[in-house]
Amino acid sequence: MWPFGTNLGDLERAVMDVLWDADGQLSVREVHESLAPDRDLAYTTVMTVLDRLSKKRVVTRVRDGRAWQYRPAGSREEMTAATMRTTFEALDTDDRKSAMLHFLDGASEHEIAEIQAALAEVTGQNKS
Repeated sequence: MWPFGTNLGDLERAVMDVLWDADGQLSVREVHESLAPDRDLAYTTVMTVLDRLSKKRVVTRVRDGRAWQYRPAGSREEMTAATMRTTFEALDTDDRKSAMLHFLDGASEHEIAEIQAALAEVTGQNKS
């Protein structure tokens, strides 16, 4: 379960994308090498970001000799859902409804169909 209210900065999100795309856990060096082609980052910067993400409980880490190995504490989808839930919970009931209506007003027909299918799945209407 993601910590509530976890917001990621641009670099933290880039690091998480590397970890989410990985097959297993990664060292600081491996994350740094994955980010290096796109960004001019110091190794120590990546190490600091991973340490911060660990303190936020967004990643887990285990010691491997002298180095740490990192992996996401959950999936992209879990983190997105937790962030959305936290945002909605901060609103009173009327504001939640209004925010949802504004969100849905901008959705395409296909997106609305996907939302309806997800609601049916959650409420048990799609049981086979």
